[in-house]
Amino acid sequence: MTDAHDTAADSSLRTTGGAPPDDDGLSATEAPIPLLEPREGIPPVVADEAALAEVTAAFAAGSGPVAVDAERASGYRYGQRAYLVQLRREGAGTALIDPVACPDLSGLGEALSGTEWVLHAATQDLPCLREIGMVPSRLFDTELAGRLAGFPRVGLGAMVENVLGFVLEKGHSAVDWSTRPLPEPWLRYAALDVELLVDLRDALEKELDRQGKLEWARQEFDAIASAPPPEPRKDPWRRTSGMHKVRRRRQMAVVRELWQTRDRIAQRRDVSPGKVLSDAAIVEAALALPATVHALAALNSFGQRVGRRQLEQWQAAVDRARALSESQLPQPGQPVTGPPPPRAWADKDPEAAARLSAARAGVSALAERLNLPQENLITPDTVRRVCWEPPKVVSAETVAAALTGHGARAWQVEQVTPVLVAALAASAGAS
Repeated sequence: MTDAHDTAADSSLRTTGGAPPDDDGLSATEAPIPLLEPREGIPPVVADEAALAEVTAAFAAGSGPVAVDAERASGYRYGQRAYLVQLRREGAGTALIDPVACPDLSGLGEALSGTEWVLHAATQDLPCLREIGMVPSRLFDTELAGRLAGFPRVGLGAMVENVLGFVLEKGHSAVDWSTRPLPEPWLRYAALDVELLVDLRDALEKELDRQGKLEWARQEFDAIASAPPPEPRKDPWRRTSGMHKVRRRRQMAVVRELWQTRDRIAQRRDVSPGKVLSDAAIVEAALALPATVHALAALNSFGQRVGRRQLEQWQAAVDRARALSESQLPQPGQPVTGPPPPRAWADKDPEAAARLSAARAGVSALAERLNLPQENLITPDTVRRVCWEPPKVVSAETVAAALTGHGARAWQVEQVTPVLVAALAASAGAS
């Protein structure tokens, strides 16, 4: 097979139809090359402390950035824990680590302290890596880099193909990674996921530098690396799919009881909650408010597929909700800490609605000129908050301070402040 590393190094940014629209000087004519095997073959899975110590020493002695990836078992197991960790570094090769057999990787994390970690969609993997003791101090996110560079498709496979000219096999992304032993084709897929990640990082760094966006990317990466773990979501049961159909507080109480019962069972059995009871079943039971097991069994989502004991368990949850006093029922909506939904602005505050309309148009035009997604230029929530409660005196300084106060990075403040100042001033003049 063609050596992927040598071929990638020959062309720092090679495209096959997915380059940023402003691709001055970039060309691509060759067909993409299937990447079938890792350079050094599939490494053995690290599953004991002795092997982990060897890998830790090898990666500590390696050079340059370290590519990091993790595989979870979403849809199969409870939670988002890692079931395989993949790393690759110059001088160390590729390592596949079983975090079930080696649940504490803090030693490896410390050995890589100060090293830049290269991840794709870092915010997806960082929580499960943090659980096993791996926390980067510096990182490079190739997905986010692709967004900032203006690539229309930023999945790992698309980026590797469009930037480096190689095709990654993506057939095992949704398998049950908690399976033991892991089949060889899955391990090959996992190793290939980090095979070219550093090459991709290097090419994207050059492209971001060419576009004058490298400093922007560094600020974004620093913000991800320094962000604290997210707070637990309040009332997660409210995110049940189909919840919009549930209007009455008593019905909401049924959703809450069923959701919490399901979550306890799923956690105890270590399975995905959806495998215990579907969201559709929860909503159907909430809308029907069945008074007996027989009535519950008559619902489409229950019926023949649910055993008598399970039916009694779900009916008990419904009964608990039915027995609650009025004061114990959940409120229709969660407390709103920010602005109301934009659709309500025209009635609540027409001037704020005008500000938001002008700001959205300005941000949209700026994002198009800069060739990056609007949400990466500035979050829609930040724009809404500034437009709902603008500074008493609108100026570049006050708007910049407001943006900074809402968490915008320095590059975002620099780019967006003139647009928002113009939008806020124009709407004030119109009123």
